[in-house]
Amino acid sequence: MILDPVGLSLALAWSGLVGIVWLAVVLAVLATTESQPRLVVVGVGVVVVGGLAVASGASDTLPSSSTLLAQLGMAALGIAGGGPVATLVLAAATRGIGAPEGSHGGILVGDEPGREVLRGGTTIGFLERTIVVAAVLIGRWELLAALIAIKGLGRFRDLDAGAATERFIIGTLVSLLWAGACAGLIALA
Repeated sequence: MILDPVGLSLALAWSGLVGIVWLAVVLAVLATTESQPRLVVVGVGVVVVGGLAVASGASDTLPSSSTLLAQLGMAALGIAGGGPVATLVLAAATRGIGAPEGSHGGILVGDEPGREVLRGGTTIGFLERTIVVAAVLIGRWELLAALIAIKGLGRFRDLDAGAATERFIIGTLVSLLWAGACAGLIALA
């Protein structure tokens, strides 16, 4: 048996990159569960590098044994990473002066004392990003339109407060763009 050092080096390099994708997934999950959104920065780097690899054609050299693991990792990153990325963007957009958080995961708005809106955002975010990733991968763009319509109608009552409206729009757009970018990398690679 003859060893091909170049082939072995490439296989090890690609295996390392697939490992980094999965590390980013773990960090994205921890970013959500531990309320440490900065942990998702590794995931942002993975998406940027993945985009550059797809644009340059380097992703075409990914060995078939690693392709499925990389694709599953990118799908998981698209689903798990959107919440922390949205949190970072919201913090930047509001310069850290956002609406106070309620005890049920929503935000408190001033029109009624103790009124908490936009509860369940983390769960809804995971579900919406799952739908986005699936819709992009199967090429069913109408699912995205239905998702946006359902989400808007479901949150309509909560959107009468200015802070809630801004948070809803920014969070939804960032979440959808993140999941779409990760799924797009899978589809284009």
